[in-house]
Amino acid sequence: MTKPSIEQSSVLGSGPVRGVASVEQRAFGLPGVPAVLIWLVALLITITLLSLGSGAVSLVGILLGLLTFLGLIGFFVVQPNQASVITLFGRYVGTERRNGFYWTNPFTSRKRLSLRIRNFNSERLKVNDAGGSPIEIAAVIVWRVIDTARASFDVENYEEFVHIQTETALRHLASQYHYDDHESGTFSLRGNPDEVAAALVTELDTRLQHAGVEVLEARLSHLAYSPEIAGAMLQRQQAGAILAARQIIVQGAVGMVEMALEQLSQRNIVTLDEERKAQMVSNLLVVLTSERGTQPVVNAGSLY
Repeated sequence: MTKPSIEQSSVLGSGPVRGVASVEQRAFGLPGVPAVLIWLVALLITITLLSLGSGAVSLVGILLGLLTFLGLIGFFVVQPNQASVITLFGRYVGTERRNGFYWTNPFTSRKRLSLRIRNFNSERLKVNDAGGSPIEIAAVIVWRVIDTARASFDVENYEEFVHIQTETALRHLASQYHYDDHESGTFSLRGNPDEVAAALVTELDTRLQHAGVEVLEARLSHLAYSPEIAGAMLQRQQAGAILAARQIIVQGAVGMVEMALEQLSQRNIVTLDEERKAQMVSNLLVVLTSERGTQPVVNAGSLY
């Protein structure tokens, strides 16, 4: 079976990435429980200094209280299969993927990002296949974020990016192959679902790597001819099925006729000349290949 290579099926998504891509790195974070103990100690010291009532000591207590309050802002929680992307004054400083309770620089900004596996069911697209026939196609994409830096900073909205690139990849894939296998040995969308799925995954991986997204699985969820040509294509499929069935029937009938003549000859049941053999072959073929029940004619006279 011949089919376009994977490289050919993802030409539009194989170009180099312009600019410098962001690279995810681990953020600085202290375990939350020890940090809470330190914060409580600082709070007790602040209360003690303020309770003394002295001017200089009270000033130190006020400053320490402000630092203690700011330290409280640095606590954050990372849920399972989530990450916290941390920036400091517009500069990316790292991502915290570890689940639990942590403390980091209180002046940083933290954005939660889901790492869970997601499904995207695309809309039905009306496109032309390699032969120019209008078809309807849709796909289900299973994906997840694997690089939080790219997902946060290299694209405007990574979810919208996934949706648009999926539609683009579907249109490109459909234009590369025929809908159906009208010629034996050719690659088609309907006849090779596993190969189509593999090609779609490869192309989506190439396109979505710019957003730090990994495609786990991609399958066509809908594939059909457009309504304006669906009737004609259905007649073509029915005709092909009828021809294939009749071919099998004729092959079986010829084999049965051959077997009948061979057994008659081996058992010396009757000796037939070439003319009678041809007549017998004709009658047997009519009986075996007819779509309706045949009516036998009994010859009460002589064979000739």
